[in-house]
Amino acid sequence: MTRTANKRDGELRTGRVTVRRRPQRGFYDHETVAAILDATFLCHVGIVVDGQPYVIPTSFGRDGRRLYIHGSAASRTLRHLSRALPICVTVTLLDGLVLARSAFNHSMNYRSVVVLGEASLVEGEEKLRALEIMSEHIIPGRWAQVRAPTEAEMRATSVLKIDIAEASAKIRSGPPLDDEEDLGWPCWAGELPFTVERQPPIPDPKLPAGVAAPDYVTAAGHRPRPDSAR
Repeated sequence: MTRTANKRDGELRTGRVTVRRRPQRGFYDHETVAAILDATFLCHVGIVVDGQPYVIPTSFGRDGRRLYIHGSAASRTLRHLSRALPICVTVTLLDGLVLARSAFNHSMNYRSVVVLGEASLVEGEEKLRALEIMSEHIIPGRWAQVRAPTEAEMRATSVLKIDIAEASAKIRSGPPLDDEEDLGWPCWAGELPFTVERQPPIPDPKLPAGVAAPDYVTAAGHRPRPDSAR
């Protein structure tokens, strides 16, 4: 079995997360899923509360095969999730627009992940460690410089964990997939790539004189893309 075949029949695959449309774009190995999660800061958490679906955007962090999310201890969403309710966590990275010769065949290049599971409440030393993981996921090196959370701040914060045990990635890359009879149509076709890059930092107006931005703030660039497939 090839390396790509292993990725498409990986250990995270179940019937619930199997990609049905364009199945060749589906990947089920931890390596691909983790690379996409590590390339972004924002996830969307889907739950159903008393029959009403909610989708909440939030930051997250990954530690091996586990995701952490956090929010206010007063949050209704997090209170429900702490009771081990079913949860869906998704991320999507838009890598570009795909302009085809027909309106029907226009598309987007993207990387996405869906994780299904149950969330459970994190307490004690793991809770502080989880907050550090989430901070380092966003800005590596920041946790060591900032003030640590107080006991009151820890009580006001809820942290949940979700194991990455049932998940899929879906990736599209490359040019448009036009019908053969449309290839001669006289309009431009191709890709408009996107990237997410840091801009120059803007200091807080209340920053004391002489406090320089650290290297992890001034470093430019964007998070790398993993291997992808059409």
